[in-house]
Amino acid sequence: MTGVVVHGLENLPRDAQPSAVTIGKFDGVHRGHRAVLEHLAAEAHGRRTVVVTFDRHPAAVLHPESAPEPLLSTAQKTEALVAAGVDLVVVLPFTPELAALTADEFVDEVLVHGLSTQLVLVGADFRYGAHGAGTVESLRAAGERAGFAVELVDDVCELDGTRVSSTSIRRLLDEGRLDEASEALGRHHRIRSLVVPGHQRGRDLGYPTANLARDAEGFIPADGVYACWLHLNGARYGAAVSIGNNPTFGDVPEKTVEAHAIDVTVDMYGSTIELEFVSYIRPMHKFESADALAEQMGRDELRIREILELPAP
Repeated sequence: MTGVVVHGLENLPRDAQPSAVTIGKFDGVHRGHRAVLEHLAAEAHGRRTVVVTFDRHPAAVLHPESAPEPLLSTAQKTEALVAAGVDLVVVLPFTPELAALTADEFVDEVLVHGLSTQLVLVGADFRYGAHGAGTVESLRAAGERAGFAVELVDDVCELDGTRVSSTSIRRLLDEGRLDEASEALGRHHRIRSLVVPGHQRGRDLGYPTANLARDAEGFIPADGVYACWLHLNGARYGAAVSIGNNPTFGDVPEKTVEAHAIDVTVDMYGSTIELEFVSYIRPMHKFESADALAEQMGRDELRIREILELPAP
């Protein structure tokens, strides 16, 4: 079993194959998370490596008013975990029913009967079961009864003295600090969505754009213009991407994401594209005219070509 993803308690393997397991939200699958996964692989010693995660932040059910926006969709997260080399990813829908499982029920259902766990890696502040009643100490006691060991592992990874966390990465992206966010993630941030019809102003200005549907997967960074790679059907194109409500025209009430593929003409309507954010170019501005905006877009493209090492026009 390599790189398998299952959803729900009912789809746990229950196959008696010994497992080394870690449990967590893993939002972003950032550098700290990947350090945990590397430790899991090193301690597995031939056992199946398993990540147990959730389809949403637990706060979305328990405290919806304060639930953070996820860095990655569930699909993006599972893809990143599989790419990191995990044998099995278990996605548990965090429903009120799951939240109501007692600590003992969670251990029996998931770790013992579902995964034949022999080793569990968790952080020192790990909590599980209804009302977070389960602690590392109770998990160790359960492991002594059921035959699995519990090892503490820390996902702390620091850059310039600052702890890498999903919260800090979310803040960096929200402030347009893309280089720092990429460093913390250990890769470029990505979003993806369906291409839908837009106002077609970019076409009129000489820069046709693909407009992303509003329910994009992945955290949308701060308003501004970005150098990106655009991925479509296995191909990669350099792209200028703008995020915002187009203040020059003033009739776009909601934030939109538009991507102009450089040097190619591709019909993207109805297709899903993925944008890989490489560099932040500038904030959004209100220009005096459409011509002034078009001139700035030309300057933006030249800079983006340089960043992505695309040939000059």
